[in-house]
Amino acid sequence: MKITSSAISLTVPDAAASGAFLADHFGFQVDMQAEGFVSLSREDAGMNVIYLNQGLPTMPADQRDLTASGLIVAFVVDDLEGELARLEAEGVEITMPLTVEEWGERAFQVRDPNGVVLQLVDWNG
Repeated sequence: MKITSSAISLTVPDAAASGAFLADHFGFQVDMQAEGFVSLSREDAGMNVIYLNQGLPTMPADQRDLTASGLIVAFVVDDLEGELARLEAEGVEITMPLTVEEWGERAFQVRDPNGVVLQLVDWNG
């Protein structure tokens, strides 16, 4: 097998709202967009993020009404404090303050308009 790209697809109530949040606050670019669907990328992210509307009829019936929950989309960044300050200045609510774990992970979290947890991380040690 040869993997040529990677993506995460998240089913949410409002794909456009999550896509706009990722574009506005995390610098992702919209690659494709249609009713109930948006695909975003960043050159340096290593994966695409795709949002699908809950109830989308093209999804298998047993998946249509499921939504993204219990997961964390994490981005490792170079300047964690700088990103925290930038997001606060943009009015983004920090839902988990900057936390330092004993194993060296430092992270904080925000949630997009659909409640998807986005975590920014760096490693100290």
